[in-house]
Amino acid sequence: MTQTQLKKVVAMGEKFISAERPQTEEGYQYHIACKPGDVARYVLLPGDPERVPKISSLWDEAKEIAFHREYRTHTGKYKGVPISVTSTGIGGPSTAIAVEELAAIGADTFIRVGSTGAIQPGMEIGDLIIAKAAVRLEGTSKQYVRVEYPAVADLEVTLALIEAAETLGVRYHIGITASTDSFYLGQGRPGLNGYFPSFARNILDDLRQARVTNFEMEAATLFTLANIYGLRAGCVCAVFANRVTNEFGKAGEKEAAMVASEAVKILAEWDEEKEKAGKKVWFPGLRG
Repeated sequence: MTQTQLKKVVAMGEKFISAERPQTEEGYQYHIACKPGDVARYVLLPGDPERVPKISSLWDEAKEIAFHREYRTHTGKYKGVPISVTSTGIGGPSTAIAVEELAAIGADTFIRVGSTGAIQPGMEIGDLIIAKAAVRLEGTSKQYVRVEYPAVADLEVTLALIEAAETLGVRYHIGITASTDSFYLGQGRPGLNGYFPSFARNILDDLRQARVTNFEMEAATLFTLANIYGLRAGCVCAVFANRVTNEFGKAGEKEAAMVASEAVKILAEWDEEKEKAGKKVWFPGLRG
């Protein structure tokens, strides 16, 4: 089915068999326009649809599966491992939709690949930040579970991202991200016409004291849903905004994509080692 045909299927409301989980009889999901078999178990999640072909160009092979609304999907192979990438758009709501629908058609391991604003000293434009957890400053995850529930990354995915960064020799940091619904006031930037209430003015200092490393807008939703649904998720972002020095620059995007793709290759190896050993969790001793 071509991309145009996919869009037509999605536009035809009468083709969907359920209002609770809108999909066609063939399993095409309402928003992402993909069906079972279209995506690999390992899926990278950038926000921007334009990043999808940039990421898949780093692989051995790739083809476009669907492009509907903000959701663009390519599937291919990286170093022989089946892999997919789907853009989510900006923020928690659209990320949750992507995770829900991708998981429904077989994906179980997700790596957010994006940009971020660093709030701690010693982090430079173009550095990568691997998130081990997220502060839930967004609203989407609160629609799923109590606010006390932690948003934590999967241990295996995080270790694979670290190993990939080391293998590729890129600068990286490990930390706790803060996921917000607002790019401006929610991340301590002033609004229009001098609107800058105290909670927005203080958020940077408050989070710095708590050793939070960065801002972005999707990780908390991704981590929360992954833990609730028994999926695996991690996050690696390139520093575009340095909130300490007030510098901004687009650097590190390719490096983040390379690290995420390499992490998938590592995870595939670890998953095979687990299966052979009859273990549910990978640990260094499985390497023999």
